[in-house]
Amino acid sequence: MNKISLAIIAASFSLTVFAQNGINSPYSRYGFGIQSERAMGFNKGMGGVAQGFRNGQQINIANPASYSEVDSLTALFDLGLSLQNGNYKMPNVQQNIRNTSFDYFAFQFRAAKHVGMTLGLMPITNIKYNFASSSENLEGTENITSSYSFNGDGGLREVFLGIGWKPFSPISIGINTGYIWGDYTHNMSMTFSESSAFNMRRTYSADIRTYNLQGGIQYIQPLNKADKLVIGATYTFGHNINKEAYRNTATLNSSTIETQTIDTIKNAFQLPHAVSAGITYYHSNRLRVGADYEIQKWGKCKFPNQQTSLSSTSSGSSEAYTATSGQLYDRTKISAGLDWTPNPNPVRRNYFKRCTYKIGGYFAKTYANADVTGTITQKPYELGVSAGISMPIYNRWIWHNSPRINISAQWVHTNIPYLNTTTLQKNTLTENYLKLCIGVTFSERWFYKYKVQ
Repeated sequence: MNKISLAIIAASFSLTVFAQNGINSPYSRYGFGIQSERAMGFNKGMGGVAQGFRNGQQINIANPASYSEVDSLTALFDLGLSLQNGNYKMPNVQQNIRNTSFDYFAFQFRAAKHVGMTLGLMPITNIKYNFASSSENLEGTENITSSYSFNGDGGLREVFLGIGWKPFSPISIGINTGYIWGDYTHNMSMTFSESSAFNMRRTYSADIRTYNLQGGIQYIQPLNKADKLVIGATYTFGHNINKEAYRNTATLNSSTIETQTIDTIKNAFQLPHAVSAGITYYHSNRLRVGADYEIQKWGKCKFPNQQTSLSSTSSGSSEAYTATSGQLYDRTKISAGLDWTPNPNPVRRNYFKRCTYKIGGYFAKTYANADVTGTITQKPYELGVSAGISMPIYNRWIWHNSPRINISAQWVHTNIPYLNTTTLQKNTLTENYLKLCIGVTFSERWFYKYKVQ
């Protein structure tokens, strides 16, 4: 009962911390925000490679088919957090920001023979930014200037329950069912130095509630007594989100609202179909080398048309507010990584030979479309490299399957070309992150039957 209570408390803590954003980036103003990777502590140092991974002492939520590998005597708890320093660069602007975020919580146990179950919480996207443009003289005037400010907040979260089943060798299948919730708010304002002029303010907002459904499969192919290959794949079902999007446009005289228009789009969103596939090579229990490929079809999803500029008309709402496809790009990602354990045998005096060392990287075309006019054809991209170590926590009773601390360092670079709607010139937003990711995996022998002689 104490262990069950601990799991409930950890899940409640996760829900509370998920309300805090771990990012602060202008890039998060596009789509549902910056996407979080479905990576755990064990594979963050390997570029997020996961489709072919299955291990009874690791929770791999990226492919639910892996759940069937959970040890028959073991219940696993996995918690993770990240600390990051971000450097953001735009023309004539540069800023460093530090953030901390809670990454995930997961609990896994064996439900029956060849059947494993997993319960978890994790963020899907995050939105957080606040920036402003410098004052500019209005055309045809000498003393009147205009200024713009932009800020946003929100993101999506998911609680999920998954089951993995190995009906026969060498096939394992699984499914993740999730509940997604969250919201977003994007604020834009235009103010004038002339006190008699009407200022403008526009807010985009939505409240999201929907489901998520993902199926997975893994095929295990032995090569010899020491080596094997695991081929894995997942499919995530895209669907309509039956929720409304709102646009509130107002003109103000000082702080008094003179006119206000509220536009609404019903059934304004869609989630994309997504496919991931990968292969992993195993050499004994010392070496794993894997590679994955993923595509998310965001380009075919409808999304509200969020203009990045304000109209100068009296109502401030001349553009039609609609939801159309083509607001975002398809997201693709290729990743590769490996981990290596010098000596996995329980020899206590060789502690660092029992540690697992990791390295990996990835390259992705992101879904942010910063120019819906099509003037800029270059697509945004993201690349990252990482390295890490997994260290067993010594326990004299269960040294072989002891809890582990996973520590990894990541460097991530993003490049987002966009159209400056004031100058109509191409600019670039670049971001560089240095992340320290820490995860703890607790391995509990819940189902061991002790015998008395």
